[in-house]
Amino acid sequence: MLSRCDLIKGAAVALLTLSTQSAWAQETKMNLFKIVTIKDEIIIGLSPEELQALGGNDASVVAHALAQKGDLTVWQYNVHRGQNGEMQQAPTAKIGLLANASLRVEPYITPYQIMPHP
Repeated sequence: MLSRCDLIKGAAVALLTLSTQSAWAQETKMNLFKIVTIKDEIIIGLSPEELQALGGNDASVVAHALAQKGDLTVWQYNVHRGQNGEMQQAPTAKIGLLANASLRVEPYITPYQIMPHP
């Protein structure tokens, strides 16, 4: 049987672990966008810093930057199993987007943990 002291220690460790994971998730928050083309749809991820460099923080900024520059290099995201077996939205490849192939950029919400790209 666990003693009261062991229960308190276990609760403290769990609380510390959860707060550390929450802080890490906030620090590495990625913004996902769905790029709709004539052929298919892909999911890309941009960090808050990358979005600010483009001039804002939403899908319209990505679409505008793509239209103005003609192309963007971004990380494509797909669903994979993490080391702990849980499903994650993770970067799979650095790709180039061309303005003439993209029809629409929209925010993308996933139920999975989003992993930051390198």
